[in-house]
Amino acid sequence: MSPVQTTAPRSIAELLTRAADGCLGPDPATLTISNAFLTRYGTRHRDSRIGYRNAVLGLRTGAAVGSCSVEPTADNDELLDDCVGVRVADLLRHPLFPVRIAALDAYLMHLHPHPIAAGAAACPVTIEPGDSLTKSRQRARAVIALLPERTRRVLVVGVVGSLLAALRERGMTYLPCDFAGGTTEWGEPVHRDLDGVARDYDAMLVTGMTLGNGSFDALAAEARDRSLPLVAYAQSGSAVLPWFLGAGVHAVSAEPHPFFSLDGGPSTLFHYRSGVDA
Repeated sequence: MSPVQTTAPRSIAELLTRAADGCLGPDPATLTISNAFLTRYGTRHRDSRIGYRNAVLGLRTGAAVGSCSVEPTADNDELLDDCVGVRVADLLRHPLFPVRIAALDAYLMHLHPHPIAAGAAACPVTIEPGDSLTKSRQRARAVIALLPERTRRVLVVGVVGSLLAALRERGMTYLPCDFAGGTTEWGEPVHRDLDGVARDYDAMLVTGMTLGNGSFDALAAEARDRSLPLVAYAQSGSAVLPWFLGAGVHAVSAEPHPFFSLDGGPSTLFHYRSGVDA
């Protein structure tokens, strides 16, 4: 099934409006969220000095599950009552942005499941079974391969040690940025935002978490304005980000639920490319 809209949106708000107005397919008022769940987990790989915690809201309609990262706080349980049994159309207008993104992801996954998100064709990439570090390193190398060969310095938004290690393996330098701040495994400072930071990078590597925290639009706009390749690695909004291919996004490594880090068996990534060597 091909998308009704053929032009790429310029913002998340525009895509949400198209979905809510039924411009992308069936009226979202005819779809209901049957299951809502929170996945809260901590990760600290062997030999790593840094760990982190994540929380992801999952919404299911039919066979499709949409996901969006949320802050890992105890009161997130209230979100489940807000979402379960509710029409997708209503959740696309929910006051909390992560709920809107999870609902949009579920709706788009229902209309155009991988490997044909946004009507584009993805290349499936298998992550072989293994422990958490082994699988994380495999994913990192697969994601980094989406960057153009000429890339030398990368803005990394959403710091993951394995991704930084993969960049180092390829001889690339990077500018790490994450709302959590702190330092990398190698003691490098992590910028909380880009205020006052030199724009001396020639590519962008961006987490799907930027959808839920509202920072994606500005990053995509910079990529468009500066003709920079932006590669997104997405658990949050894996069916959302392919809609921005060619409109600020160069490539997407889409990872629908269940995520590679939650299972020791094989996992599948879906790699989408814009077809433009930005």
